[in-house]
Amino acid sequence: MTGDITQSGLIDLIDEQRSKLGYLSISALMALSRTGNVILDPFSTLISIHADVGRDNIFHPAVRLDATSPAIIEIGSRNMFYGNTMIDAQTGPITIGDGNLFGEGCVNVATSQPGAAITVGSDGRYRGSIQISGLSVLGDGSQILGNIIVRDVQLGAGGSFRHPIADERGAVLKGVGQGSGIILQTGQVIAGNGTLAPENVRMQSFYHPDAK
Repeated sequence: MTGDITQSGLIDLIDEQRSKLGYLSISALMALSRTGNVILDPFSTLISIHADVGRDNIFHPAVRLDATSPAIIEIGSRNMFYGNTMIDAQTGPITIGDGNLFGEGCVNVATSQPGAAITVGSDGRYRGSIQISGLSVLGDGSQILGNIIVRDVQLGAGGSFRHPIADERGAVLKGVGQGSGIILQTGQVIAGNGTLAPENVRMQSFYHPDAK
C-alpha cells in the first residue's frame, strides 16, 4: 500500500521527469523571474536547459522551448510568448531579439533540417497558425500573420507594425499560404490566398494608404 505523495514529493517527481528530457526544473524555471521574466504557469511551461533567456520576457501557459545542444536558443528581452508557441532548435541555432510578439495562435519556429538556422530580429509580430523553418532571417519589425508555412525566408528589417509610415515597416507575410525561398525588402508585403506568390508582392501602403 502506498501513501499519498506530498507536495514537495510531487515537485521532485516533476523535476525528475523534466531533467530526463532536458528541461529546467520548476525552481530553475521560476528563478528566471529574478531577471524580470514572468512565468504565468510553470507547470505547463517547458524551457530547455540549453536556452539562454534574457530579461523581462513573459511566458504564457503552454509555451515550449526545446534545444538539443548548449546555447542553441538565445532569447533577448521583453518578448511576449503566448500559449501554443514552440521554439524548437534541433539542428541549428535559433536567435530571437527583443520586444517580439509570438501568438496568439499556434506558432512553431523550428530548425529541423541540416544547415538550418533562424534569426528573429526585434519588435516583430508573429500571430496565427504559423510554421517557420530552414535558413530564415526575420528582420526587425517583420510580421507573419495568418495561416502561413514558410521555409528559407528572408524578411527585410524596418519599423514595427506601430510605425506610422507603412512602407518603412519590416516586411510582412499575411493571409493563407505556403512558400520557400521568399525574399522581401523593407516595406514589402505578400497577402497569400493559398500560395505566397512573388508576383503578389506589394508595398504595404497598398493596403494601408493612410499610413503611406
